[in-house]
Amino acid sequence: MKNITFDEKGLIPAVIQDAETDEVLMLGYMNKESLRRTMQTKEVWFYSRTRQELWHKGETSGNIIKLKNIKYNCENNSLLVSGYPTGPVCHTGNKTCFYRELTANDL
Repeated sequence: MKNITFDEKGLIPAVIQDAETDEVLMLGYMNKESLRRTMQTKEVWFYSRTRQELWHKGETSGNIIKLKNIKYNCENNSLLVSGYPTGPVCHTGNKTCFYRELTANDL
């Protein structure tokens, strides 16, 4: 993790992408421990900013994300996690968390 820059709270944003379709599935945050666990278990872990605890994706729904690889950006401050979801990723039951389109009427 020597190349990764975590923010002042010890977190880094992680964009999750479907390894087969390249579709963006969700955005989560990782700390050093969740990143370590993701690399060790080959299943995606996050740090929940709301609950202030580690979170194994799919621990309640059963819809885990199996890790393909992790890349980091040119500024070392965000991650792109490529993986294989075993079911819908969004807690709403949608395949992706990005299922709503922002329009001019929303502004």
